[in-house]
Amino acid sequence: MTPDTYAPQHFAWHYDRGVATIILSRPERKNPLTFDSYAELRDLFRDLVDAPEVKAVIVTGAGSNFCSGGDVHEIIGPLTKMDMPALLRFTRMTGDLVKAMRACPQPVIAAIDGICAGAGAIMAMASDIRIATPRAKTAFLFTRVGLAGCDMGACAILPRLIGQGRASELLFTGRTMSAEEGERWGFHNRLVDPAALLAEATALARSLADGPNFAHGMTKTQLNAEWAVSLDVAIEMEAQAQAICMQTADFARAYEAFAAKTVPVFEGN
Repeated sequence: MTPDTYAPQHFAWHYDRGVATIILSRPERKNPLTFDSYAELRDLFRDLVDAPEVKAVIVTGAGSNFCSGGDVHEIIGPLTKMDMPALLRFTRMTGDLVKAMRACPQPVIAAIDGICAGAGAIMAMASDIRIATPRAKTAFLFTRVGLAGCDMGACAILPRLIGQGRASELLFTGRTMSAEEGERWGFHNRLVDPAALLAEATALARSLADGPNFAHGMTKTQLNAEWAVSLDVAIEMEAQAQAICMQTADFARAYEAFAAKTVPVFEGN
């Protein structure tokens, strides 16, 4: 993909000097997802693997909400009429969005205001960092529509963010997690004033984009890979990963800048 000319059909896109911003843009309905927007988001995150110009990604919503989840009329209604093979194609496709978000090497920052529910809560969960406003309301509400809480990786990822007991409560009850709870439990990295949300997310994304991007990608890879290995294996994996990073020009640039008492300029190689 070419970030400067990329023109999605089902959400807005802004790119500036290494920072890409995805804006879910149906504010009149609290930015719900459709079959098409799911697929386009999945494809975009897959393409980011081959987009070295993009060094950090922000996901946010237009207006005063993040995302209300799957559109009730455009997704939920049709799902009630599908056969099992079609339903499985859909659930695998939505899960592939989470896989793609986790697999792209760029750090992904969710900037969350207002409603963050269902698949919107999952997208926030799948991001690497979450910045929210005090009026953010997050709900994994699948059980409220007669579905299991185990959707799009929630039972794997959410307990690692907030703990097994808290994740169990949210996934069984479908209740709303307040912004204060989210910050206290570790779901939100921090809370900021609504007027400052995008500026705070952009400043963080810019600082990451200006950093050692190859090394950031390695960190994200290891954060994913080390979920399912022993400590001994994890330490060996990190030894190999760090040795690879020590061969990059960015590592030498950082040392030379330190020696010269200047600020390093990382180039991602």
